[in-house]
Amino acid sequence: MAGNQQPASVVLDYAAVLDAKPLRTLTPMFPAPLGMHTFTPKSSSSVVCVTPFGPYAGGTEQGMPGGVPPMLTSLSAPADPNQVQPYTAHMNGTSNANGTTNNTVVTPVLQTPPAPTIQESGKKKRGRPRRVQDTTTVPSVPPVQPVPTVPPVQPVPTVPTVHLVPSVPSAPPEVNNIVLQTPPSAVTQESGKRKRGRPKRVPDVSVLPTPLPAADGTPILQTPPASSVHESVTKKRGRRPKLVQDSPDTSTPPVHSKESKPFMQTPSAVTLLEGGKRKRGRPKRVPDSSVTPSSHSGLSVDVDSGDTSKRGRPKKIDTSLLHLPSLFSDDPRESADNVLMMFDALRRRLMQLDEVKQVAKQQQNLKAGSIMMNAELRLNKNKRIGEVPGVEVGDMFYFRIEMCLVGLNSQSMAGIDYMSAKFGNEEDPVAISIVSAGVYEDAEDDDPDVLVYSGHGMSGKDDQKLERGNLALERSLHRGNPIRVVRTVKDLTCSTGKIYIYDGLYQIREAWVEKGKSGFNMFKHKLLREPGQPDGIAVWKKTEKWRENPSSRDRVILHDISYGVESKPICLVNEVDDEKGPSHFTYTTKLNYMNSPSSMRKMQGCKCTSVCLPGDNNCSCTHRNAGDLPYSASGILVSRMPMLYECNDSCTCLHNCRNRVVQKGIQIHFEVFKTGDRGWGLRSWDPIRAGTFICEYAGVIVDKNALDAEDDYIFETPPSEQNLRWNYAPELLGEPSLSDLNESSKQLPIIISAKHTGNIARFMNHSCSPNVFWQPVLYDHGDEGYPHIAFFAIKHIPPMTELTYDYGQSQGNSGCRRTKSCLCWSRKCRGSFG
Repeated sequence: MAGNQQPASVVLDYAAVLDAKPLRTLTPMFPAPLGMHTFTPKSSSSVVCVTPFGPYAGGTEQGMPGGVPPMLTSLSAPADPNQVQPYTAHMNGTSNANGTTNNTVVTPVLQTPPAPTIQESGKKKRGRPRRVQDTTTVPSVPPVQPVPTVPPVQPVPTVPTVHLVPSVPSAPPEVNNIVLQTPPSAVTQESGKRKRGRPKRVPDVSVLPTPLPAADGTPILQTPPASSVHESVTKKRGRRPKLVQDSPDTSTPPVHSKESKPFMQTPSAVTLLEGGKRKRGRPKRVPDSSVTPSSHSGLSVDVDSGDTSKRGRPKKIDTSLLHLPSLFSDDPRESADNVLMMFDALRRRLMQLDEVKQVAKQQQNLKAGSIMMNAELRLNKNKRIGEVPGVEVGDMFYFRIEMCLVGLNSQSMAGIDYMSAKFGNEEDPVAISIVSAGVYEDAEDDDPDVLVYSGHGMSGKDDQKLERGNLALERSLHRGNPIRVVRTVKDLTCSTGKIYIYDGLYQIREAWVEKGKSGFNMFKHKLLREPGQPDGIAVWKKTEKWRENPSSRDRVILHDISYGVESKPICLVNEVDDEKGPSHFTYTTKLNYMNSPSSMRKMQGCKCTSVCLPGDNNCSCTHRNAGDLPYSASGILVSRMPMLYECNDSCTCLHNCRNRVVQKGIQIHFEVFKTGDRGWGLRSWDPIRAGTFICEYAGVIVDKNALDAEDDYIFETPPSEQNLRWNYAPELLGEPSLSDLNESSKQLPIIISAKHTGNIARFMNHSCSPNVFWQPVLYDHGDEGYPHIAFFAIKHIPPMTELTYDYGQSQGNSGCRRTKSCLCWSRKCRGSFG
């Protein structure tokens, strides 16, 4: 470059100046504010030096004593503190490629690094602090017209971080027709110290638009756009994120400085990644006021004004606004049954909806439990020692959340439930309930009344600690309080499932510490069952042996009352007296019509190629069942219906289609047994889940005018069946109310007699508090007046529990069954039936 040429515009960045040959390497701490400083050594031209700033400025030059570097000692502070030194760079002694030396004065264009972004609330983003982008070299700006300066911003102290960020000491200076627009710095505490704890999150700061080029060649220094909070697609780790409340779109007021007019606008409260996904971690909480995205952010956010719920803890449901049936009564047992029935109905419906949407496997039990909790549809919220009202020994549960809903055990994950209780003038934490799930090497003795229970804690990684539940067990040993014990067995219908059985009250008799299989210490507790309680886990152990070897069942009169007609043998047992069995009848699984089914109206068949699938709009069987398949994938009935339509012989789907349940017959181990005062009854060796198909009422369809007056084996649809609410409450899921729809079918003309020909259904007795209901089903013809009568479980039924249904109550002499006195002994007994 020739000496008589015009000064060239160059760009100087911080790294280039620090690495310049005339200066030695300096540490990151310097005694002067950040900027371009001019100093003049003796017999030399002025030299530029870049120094950092901040409250911690002041350090040493490497290889030199502390204090101000000698090369800066010639600098003199301006007399006026508001005066700014000219930012002029003199490049002295530089050599060109041809060896000539030039002394050229260069007017630089400085570009400040991007400012960190701050949230509206002033809190820093959790997790690792965001890396500030390094200053990059930008091309020179063509000559532009001068523009008015930005109003001054209130100066704030800075926070020393890994990346040095320039602060704003005063209003942007104007020197030699160079206008500097500095970025806003991060806000810190008044003391200048960093706030301990979670780092503050930095907001998106909108950038002033770039002015048009001036005509006089005056360069303008302007702040580059600040990086967005969610510019990186890397997600932040953290706890469960809270759902940001959506609200209608309105304008957000801009941020004002203390001394001037507003110059920037706050970004939107909700910022999404480019892929549309929410950033992981705890999002910023948005106030109730409406917000809109910043016009400078470059992102648009669609806000749904209809959903104002938060993620995490669901919103409380005001059940007084819903048309829900009363789940609570004066009878705690009835209240517990109603709560558990509603929970399972919600779970089945959620599972049905997820299958239609073809979403990934969800935990519908936790979602249904959350809905119930927030609707306050639960019992025994206050912890207590001893028995829980409404829960009986032998009750079974398929999910931990079910035990939480009735107050048996409030822990959804941990095994030890405890509380603080007073014993005289002293107060101790004591265990009130434990779940023996076999996770911590629990040992069961051959005696079902003995349990060796291990403490909780990471026994595979460290010794267990005497704290929380372990401490409560230790105190219960000394206090001698009873503890509710829940045992677990394997669910035979699910390879990974468990069934929880309430086994009654126990007391801790011994406690010790021993080495576990992992080599770490574990707490062990020996519990003994209190005497005088009904059998719990003992019944399950007996029936398990009977299922493996039916001949091991004692007091058996006949090992298979069906004589091989059913797929599983049905034992006939009498443990009461010496009667050798019921009156003679012919066992059948069919329903004998007066007319041949072939002469009755045919059903239309579906055209499914393999099996009927949820959500298939082309399946005619789905349309007949109100748009949903009536059964789950495991054959559980989802909802009670006035008429259920299974696939039939006209359908092209295979025999293993999920919509073929009743026509396949019974799949449970039953036994017919002698009751004490109600003749013969029916019970199961298997646990029966709510919604499980039990059996069909087989027999002969008879005319009402040809009935035998002495026939006690009659089924007719009762004209006034007890009001049973078994289905889910659609209001809890935001669906339209179906309170005006009766779940049970209208009275049908069909009458079935099983006096001479029938199956196990003829042995089911009446109860005013039944555990089984009847459901009309069609699968071999289309005459809705003469369907098959199928029985399904109302609730979970433990093994060896008698199966009963409500015979109904006739009005006057309208019924076909003789009126008899009821001996069900339930709290809701009507006194008679028939």
